[in-house]
Amino acid sequence: MAEYIQRVGGAAAPNVPSSLGSLWVDNGRLANLVADYKASRVGDLVTINIAQNLSSTNTGNVATARTFSASSGISALGGHISTTGVANLFSPNSAQTLTGKSQATSTTALATTLTGRVAAILPTGTLVVEAERQLVMNEQHETVIVRGLVRPGDLDATNTVVSNSVGNLEVEVKGKGVVSDGTRQPNILIRSILRVVGF
Repeated sequence: MAEYIQRVGGAAAPNVPSSLGSLWVDNGRLANLVADYKASRVGDLVTINIAQNLSSTNTGNVATARTFSASSGISALGGHISTTGVANLFSPNSAQTLTGKSQATSTTALATTLTGRVAAILPTGTLVVEAERQLVMNEQHETVIVRGLVRPGDLDATNTVVSNSVGNLEVEVKGKGVVSDGTRQPNILIRSILRVVGF
């Protein structure tokens, strides 16, 4: 998380010296009594509604055709020599046809709701939020991690924000267990053996 905050934080704002005074502290918890109950400090909870749908389709068609034909021979000779045997000396013919078609379709969908915390506050006031959920069921361990930037104004009264309003959104879904082991790519040794034997 520290690397993420450093990457999205940019240049830090200069520190402005402040005086505590006798009774008033500018950033005290009671400094703004009319503020809404929204996340504004490190550690406050934020709920993120994730609804990501990505679909892409790529289709291509290629068709080419080429035909070549030539004929050469002798149609006449001097005197009364017959040209029957040499009338057609060389008659090449060739035909080439290429037809290709490709189509690729990719669809990704993720819908869930996670509650995380404010990990940091950028100098501009933008909240850096992080949420993590771990689920263990039937010997399968699933982990969902979400990081992003949230403007305080995008939070509703329940401290909830939709994923489309989260900047620099990072969603990581990883699993470990029976299902993941069956779908995980084999190691390099197994891949090399499969490449050699061909199945």
